[in-house]
Amino acid sequence: MIKKTIYTIGYSGFKEVADFIKALQGNKITVLIDVRSLPFSSYFYNYNGDLLSKELKKNGIMYRNYAKEFGARQEDEQYYTDGYLDFSKFTQSEQFKTGMDKIIAGMDKGYTFVLMCAEKDPITCHRNIMIGRAFFKKGINVLNILPQGIEEQKDSQERLRKEYFQNGNYVQTTLFDTAEKTPMTIEDEIEESFKLRNKEI
Repeated sequence: MIKKTIYTIGYSGFKEVADFIKALQGNKITVLIDVRSLPFSSYFYNYNGDLLSKELKKNGIMYRNYAKEFGARQEDEQYYTDGYLDFSKFTQSEQFKTGMDKIIAGMDKGYTFVLMCAEKDPITCHRNIMIGRAFFKKGINVLNILPQGIEEQKDSQERLRKEYFQNGNYVQTTLFDTAEKTPMTIEDEIEESFKLRNKEI
């Protein structure tokens, strides 16, 4: 059985829309999912949702806005912790799960999806830290499109881990924050790295 794959891309890595579309076509993308809460850009005007959707259509690529399902700004306060959207909470919401289910159903029909947001580097963007992470944990292959090529999710998350745990000697306090501490496993470090980046985003 062939493993399902989803792509991610940040448009700020591509000065020209033509180069952006070329990157999509090179990976046989058929549907672009815009995960911005507001599908507009003050600096990259050509990537505003209405203009981008027309350019994509000319090149045989469908455009869909999933701000409700995947946006990093949500109205429901139950998904917030200390003033920021808690990705671990929101990915358990019905609207997020519905978005994932629709994309997975589309994969079964032969569509190839890419999640699009602004940031060039996937490990600085919620498209990877929240959405890509959720797909990856579900067993779906996540490939991040960069101007220089493809970065697999396992490599992206290792880069992220090293930003926080480069020395390999960080420790994890116990639940009750006593003097007792236990070494963190690589898996623990990865999980903690995603939580820390969530707060920063």
